[in-house]
Amino acid sequence: MGFALAPTAVAEGYRVEAFAKVGSTNALALERAQAGDPGRLWLVSKRQESGRGRRGRAWETPEGNLAATLLLVPEFELKTSATLGFVAGLSLADALDAVVPGKRISVGVDGGTPLGGGRFELKWPNDVLADGAKLSGILLESAMLGEQRYALAIGIGVNVVAHPEGTPYPTISLQALGATCDAETLFLALSDAWVENSRLWNEGRGLDAIRRRWLERAAGLGSEVAVQVDGRVVRGVFETIDEECRFVIREEDGNRISIAAGDVHFGAVASSRG
Repeated sequence: MGFALAPTAVAEGYRVEAFAKVGSTNALALERAQAGDPGRLWLVSKRQESGRGRRGRAWETPEGNLAATLLLVPEFELKTSATLGFVAGLSLADALDAVVPGKRISVGVDGGTPLGGGRFELKWPNDVLADGAKLSGILLESAMLGEQRYALAIGIGVNVVAHPEGTPYPTISLQALGATCDAETLFLALSDAWVENSRLWNEGRGLDAIRRRWLERAAGLGSEVAVQVDGRVVRGVFETIDEECRFVIREEDGNRISIAAGDVHFGAVASSRG
């Protein structure tokens, strides 16, 4: 089976290009935009050789894993597009539910006690967890095109058959969880779920509905948390994400802090990280 779009995605005008291997699907997407591609283009591969995650970190995609990037050339403001990472996370979680039905996932954040009741969980801002470990990462990148237009690349990497070793955080793959789906099957479900969630998001007008859905899957909600922000550590309880999808911590004295970007650690890891 090759990579293919769900009928719902085809009906909405999305396209797909598949590659046996690629350097970076995000980089390729932005190159396509600079060359005039109108967007709504998925670029997918089962082998990515120079992928990257947040803050320039490497993201390995060995043969059989999924590297997928959706290129958009939107009309809405660049600030609004930042919340599409939450749409992407929800879409991937929905797709995983569809292709791994009834899977008994013991989800615990940062290797701690399971908190999620057996579901794939979303870790702020852009990870999907399973069995307490990172299964997927999402990276949004943009490029200006001139005349106040811009391109947006929404990159999604999923550990389907293999996961990296020696990382500072636990990782896992679908295969290690006992799932039998392949990258093509997962992408088909992802392209369908993206249509549904992007409709709900509705160019930012439906962000509150996305936020509520995201919170239903949030890893570590209500638990002890430490967030590394600009070289310092903020500690407290993960209370919610606010209307702008910022991470809200309630400190011991009751003070609430909203964080726009940072590295999150939960549970026992939160207590030990300094």
